[in-house]
Amino acid sequence: MQTSGSKLTLWGERYLFSPSPFQKLLSYSLLPLTALYCAAVTLKRKRAEPEKFEVPIISVGNLTVGGSGKTPFCIALAKRYENSAVILRGYKRKSKGLIVVSEKGKILTDVKKSGDEAMLYAKSLKNASVIVSEDRKKAIRKALELKSEVIFLDDGFSKSNIEKFDILLEPFKEFENGFCLPSGPYREPKSFKKYANLVLKEKVDFQREVKIKNPTEDMILVTAISKPQRLDPFLPPLKAKIYFPDHYFFKKEELRKLVKDFKASSILTTQKDAVKMQGYGIELSVLELEMKIANRVLEKVDDFINNFGKIP
Repeated sequence: MQTSGSKLTLWGERYLFSPSPFQKLLSYSLLPLTALYCAAVTLKRKRAEPEKFEVPIISVGNLTVGGSGKTPFCIALAKRYENSAVILRGYKRKSKGLIVVSEKGKILTDVKKSGDEAMLYAKSLKNASVIVSEDRKKAIRKALELKSEVIFLDDGFSKSNIEKFDILLEPFKEFENGFCLPSGPYREPKSFKKYANLVLKEKVDFQREVKIKNPTEDMILVTAISKPQRLDPFLPPLKAKIYFPDHYFFKKEELRKLVKDFKASSILTTQKDAVKMQGYGIELSVLELEMKIANRVLEKVDDFINNFGKIP
């Protein structure tokens, strides 16, 4: 089952990642715009003058639109360090400007102001501060005010005006459509991989492990994430799957109606979705995702942090 907004979203995702013959024709027709787009992002990167800050900054990003595991990967890294900060835009939040979502584990705002991803960070990281801001440099300066000793940028690869250690995540299987926007899913040309300090492939350098917290007999899946079909390998038998547009803020009444209509014993959802469903008085089963990162990768990140600022 899909909502009307989700049907359009899923059509767009098929167009970007695995287009039908008609969608391929549409993609090819937009190639002149894609050429202009690629020229603009290339010029932006070439003109950028990276600013260096006084603490190590690690960016976790990818080249495409949509989910790639950046958030759980960043959580897994940040958990390893005391007094860290995580900075992100706070996509689809109901607020503007800079907001300190949590300070050293103490949550200071609500999920509507923070956005779902930032609240997941805040709930997952007890020794970190979480900041949302459209202006990443402003957020970095705020993190320095909070005495953060290491900073993680969620989705920061394109921020070429910041000096940082760039980790680029790639899916195990290449996408069918290799074009940049608007003809394909790439936000920057694939050749930009050369700018990353580490290029990591799923199932080789990192892998997801999923378990279900509080499973019940008659569950329905309700989620608002990009490419929701990527959950399928981790799902048990379900009464229904209901998809909402990415980052959608659920309403209590619509969730209760879904539980009643499908005679469900609980709603199965992701950790990112669950932070927007809490307090609704609805039984939740949660897909808890943990990212396992290869030791050789962790050692390289440690080496960057431990040697930051030292004269070579």
